[in-house]
Amino acid sequence: MPSSAESRPPTLDEVAARAGVSRTVVSRVVNNGPHVSRAKRDAVEKAIRELGYTPNRAARSLVTRQSGVVVLVVSGDGPEVFADPFFAQIIVGASATLEKTPLHLMLSLATPTHGRQRLRDFLQTRGADGVMLVAMRGDDPLITIAERSGLPTVFVGLPLNGTPPSYVEVDNAGGSRAATEHLLRGGRRRIVMITGPEDTSVGRERRRGFTEALLLAGLAPYAIEPGDFLQDGGATAMRALLSTHPDLDAVVAANDNMAAGALRVLRDAGRSVPGDVAVVGFDDQPIAMHTDPKLTTVYQPVQALGREAARMLVDLLDGAKPEPFILPTRLIVRESA
Repeated sequence: MPSSAESRPPTLDEVAARAGVSRTVVSRVVNNGPHVSRAKRDAVEKAIRELGYTPNRAARSLVTRQSGVVVLVVSGDGPEVFADPFFAQIIVGASATLEKTPLHLMLSLATPTHGRQRLRDFLQTRGADGVMLVAMRGDDPLITIAERSGLPTVFVGLPLNGTPPSYVEVDNAGGSRAATEHLLRGGRRRIVMITGPEDTSVGRERRRGFTEALLLAGLAPYAIEPGDFLQDGGATAMRALLSTHPDLDAVVAANDNMAAGALRVLRDAGRSVPGDVAVVGFDDQPIAMHTDPKLTTVYQPVQALGREAARMLVDLLDGAKPEPFILPTRLIVRESA
């Protein structure tokens, strides 16, 4: 009669040992992840065949003692947040990764009133196997809720305070720096910025990139006005900047929504874009193609954020320790600058 060691299915660790790679590499191959060399992928696939390992068996075995559900949590005041193209693309990306696994994706809107308590209760009763937290602000209590649950947690975007072990982020400072350098190359010198919320890492990092680019050019920011990532907020900030600095010649907006609001105010004020004032946004959301003129902006791979966050969470559930991941941005030059 075969021993239990002989009859049990092979483990992820055994595949890793046979292939001579880390457990993380095996998990990425099993889940069709990127950033694995052809040689390592071939070695893992060979070990899988030789050992008779069934891909995703580890994830499926979780069902006997866990839920088979992972939850993507967004902090917000109402369900309209899920209509924002940014969050919609995060969901699309995460879903694409999880379709290759037995795990189901659950969306949770953690409103300050009842949503946070419902999420706390849900996680404490082990309703989910893991958590993805999106775009946390300040000392959001959701961070503590996730930490106290003891569940594997991945941050989509860094929290404001502290650096968690597992996160996926884009190069916000680098993207903002590239946008500002583009304006400098175009001869602009009186450059202002409409920032994102200061209680977000995204807002602070994009402001930092803007300031660094100017300092490297021997300049100081001409003016900085706070914004809220909304079109109306961008319009309000642009009106304030025109009032205090009417000779400004360029605007860096921390996202496309605020850039669209700024363009509307500039047009109403009789300023031509890019003739009088150049405008650059950030995100490359669909609105960037529908402004007049079309918006020069910084592309960030939002769907890839969702894909990588879900992939990282699957790795954590498989017992691996994936490294934090920072995705690159790139400048998209159109008509506004």
